[in-house]
Amino acid sequence: MIEHDTESLSEAFWSVARQLRHLTKEALDPWDITPGQFRALGVLMRHGAIRLSALSEHLRIAPRSTTEVVDGLEDRGLVERQADPSDRRATLVTVTEQGRTVGAAIMDARRTEGDKMFGALSADDQAELARILGLLRT
Repeated sequence: MIEHDTESLSEAFWSVARQLRHLTKEALDPWDITPGQFRALGVLMRHGAIRLSALSEHLRIAPRSTTEVVDGLEDRGLVERQADPSDRRATLVTVTEQGRTVGAAIMDARRTEGDKMFGALSADDQAELARILGLLRT
């Protein structure tokens, strides 16, 4: 394990992850949306209309929790439910135009905050970090 002073690499990583989570929470505040709701909105923006069960799988949360997340997004007009044309017993969830607008604005705000944080690194360090994170993601 590589250590810098007394902090392990994993501790340093988790410290940066906490900073990013804090920045994300701040970025979400103007839209009064939770991190879980934003994650769901992001999945729906990437995948289009999907069943609640598929959304649960993408989010890795229980179906009951997914229903609560979707209820909150639907109350805000960011998503809507509709009958699945291939199975009337199933429900599809899709992003509304307002949801796309809000989702894009939040992504821009998160990107701006992330750019500020990582802007402290040189271009070479940013490229190296991107390379390393890419290795860890696979």
